[in-house]
Amino acid sequence: MTTPNHHDIHVLNSLIETTIDSADGYREAAKETDKPNYRTLFEARSFERQQVAADLQGTVRNLGGEPEDDGTILAKAHRAFLDIKHALLRDEQAVVNSVENGEDHIKGKFEQALEDSDVSATTRETIRRAYTTVKDGHDQMRDLKHSLEGQKDADGRLYPN
Repeated sequence: MTTPNHHDIHVLNSLIETTIDSADGYREAAKETDKPNYRTLFEARSFERQQVAADLQGTVRNLGGEPEDDGTILAKAHRAFLDIKHALLRDEQAVVNSVENGEDHIKGKFEQALEDSDVSATTRETIRRAYTTVKDGHDQMRDLKHSLEGQKDADGRLYPN
């Protein structure tokens, strides 16, 4: 039986999976980094994403649906690949690049959901509120990535001593 909220529930559950993937990715990044300030940042973002997922899960329940409670298998495989890559490279830039790539993905998923004309106004507002948090995280990781790239350029052969 299809509920009147079926489409909203489907869209929200997709966002929940992606948000859980993001929280898990931040948790993995916190384990991988050797820098305490990055670890603190990644742990805080992981907790924040868990809160966003919990809020979206509450909305799914309120709509009469069964919320997703796990991330995607593809994301788990991707994190395993990144673990191997980081073990080989041992490079903070690789960790931050991986996180920032994940941020591009989650931001895109939320933007796509906001553009979905079949989503109800109430659900769209819930998604918009969550998107604000997601976009802040994306922008912070993008800025961190560019900052590290700038440091690398300044330390590299482009700028002779």
